[in-house]
Amino acid sequence: MPVTALAGGVGAGKFLRGVARVIDPADLTVVVNTGDDMVLHGLHLSPDLDSVTYWLADVADRERGWGRRGETFRAMDELRRIGGQSWFALGDTDLATHLARTELLWQGIPLSAVTEQITRALQVSCRVIPMTDDRVETRIDAVDEAGGPLDLHFQEYWVARGARDEVKGVRYEGADRAVPAPGVIEAVTQADAVLICPSNPVASIAPILAVPAIADALRERDGGVSGVSPIVGGAPLGGMADRLMPSAGLEVTALGAASAYRGLCSGFVIDERDAALSSRIESDLRMRVAVTDTVMTDDAAAERVARTALELAAG
Repeated sequence: MPVTALAGGVGAGKFLRGVARVIDPADLTVVVNTGDDMVLHGLHLSPDLDSVTYWLADVADRERGWGRRGETFRAMDELRRIGGQSWFALGDTDLATHLARTELLWQGIPLSAVTEQITRALQVSCRVIPMTDDRVETRIDAVDEAGGPLDLHFQEYWVARGARDEVKGVRYEGADRAVPAPGVIEAVTQADAVLICPSNPVASIAPILAVPAIADALRERDGGVSGVSPIVGGAPLGGMADRLMPSAGLEVTALGAASAYRGLCSGFVIDERDAALSSRIESDLRMRVAVTDTVMTDDAAAERVARTALELAAG
């Protein structure tokens, strides 16, 4: 049963561990957001690719929620001591990933092939593909405390400035010219099921869908697409979806999250606390709804959510 997932961030990583317990990991392809990629310290960072990879490799730090388990930060501590930029924390073993990626990219190897090498080294059994080998950058149009306009890279908004600025809009620069990475379109069109992970719909999934060919391939499917809400009880379980969704015209509810995939999803999984929204999602968005406990406290809980999403996609 080939399954493809659209993913980004920690919520996706947790969910994908559950998917890999339900199906053979070799049958799973994960298409990952690269809109939050950036160059820092001369290194190419791919935060969502790394987060998904670390979770699938079972080396993610579950308590901290980002980075690798048992990580040390000696290089970052020294960088901070000598006055370098330290707002984006890079652990020592995480730094090795960025060094390897940057060196390979300098050699002219595309990001998709570099990602394959990294995932293979970490013994990830499923296929992880960036949404594109081209540059796409998620930019935040915001205003600061004094009302001054800001044009920020997503990571500057989220990490450096702590999401404190009022968001006026979100752009995905370069997406309209981007070409899907090799294998992405086939993964979407040929899968028995496509799953949209419980990721931030604006920062993690929308950049993938902003690549026109990917959204078109998803629309051409005859069903078999289910999403999982990242919003539970009117709030995100993590991250800043509540800061970004209103700027995209989405209410911060499970209904708002489902609305982000109008015309794309045939089914949507929501939490028990949002069961009252089922009828509106079904009537307004024409999606079948499954209700379950979507809080993934461990791999067993993630497996339960994944199984629900797969059954919903299967109709």
